[in-house]
Amino acid sequence: MAVQYRYHSLNDFLNATMLSVDAQLDDGWGASFPVRGREIDATVLFADITAFSARTADLTPTETLIFVNNFFAWISAEALRHTNGLIDKYIGDEVMVVFSKEFGSSDPLLEAVQAARWMAENDALAFTPHIGIASGRVSVGHAGTPLKYNCSVFGTPVALAARCAGTTPIDDGKFSSSITFPATEWAERDLDEVFPAKQYELPDGGTGSMPPPWDLLEPRTVEMKNVGDVEIREILRRAFYLPSLSAEDRARMAMKEIEKAGRYWPAASKPGGQ
Repeated sequence: MAVQYRYHSLNDFLNATMLSVDAQLDDGWGASFPVRGREIDATVLFADITAFSARTADLTPTETLIFVNNFFAWISAEALRHTNGLIDKYIGDEVMVVFSKEFGSSDPLLEAVQAARWMAENDALAFTPHIGIASGRVSVGHAGTPLKYNCSVFGTPVALAARCAGTTPIDDGKFSSSITFPATEWAERDLDEVFPAKQYELPDGGTGSMPPPWDLLEPRTVEMKNVGDVEIREILRRAFYLPSLSAEDRARMAMKEIEKAGRYWPAASKPGGQ
């Protein structure tokens, strides 16, 4: 049986596979730039923190850094631990993750939706992420100049997933997190099969099940900036976390611990170190 390696980054994937394009172009002003990448079918997931600006308005810059990294660490540890998804990038308070059969996913969309589920169900600090998902043909490639190159994913699914994440569900009920994606991608899938009920042992030795608190809404058409009208489906989580310690307070407490340990030197950032 062939060994299935797990890639740790998009750059690792690109270095280990055949390229679809490898060329050198002129920028029109006498400088050259490379076009190196591989086209694949993939599912892109965007997730961000609800009300990020409002929640960090009263935090110091370093406390905001702690707040954001707490979100990213939790996403990486809890939601992506058992998937083949690769983190493309962190952008402000957003994370972009890519799933593909070429990375080991048997069903990239299913894996992305289930990762989104765990993001919400393990949200003990109530980041209440908005999550957008979209699939299609993308190019994994190097972008930048000799000053700095990054490996990222490019194509329509990237913009569509980001727009889906920014779509606000229209619903009379209360919900904590949302997962939004083009309706065509869901097709005839069954929510109960995608989000199976949790099993638990009863006192008498039997087994019980608890349906997850998620609702799949009916398709609706929304207008997305620079994309046009898109028919979408949304899955809403009806349960809420009410943490005894908010993510904001956790960041403040962590800052105090850092200061107490003598690991914070704000004077070093001032002119002349004064």
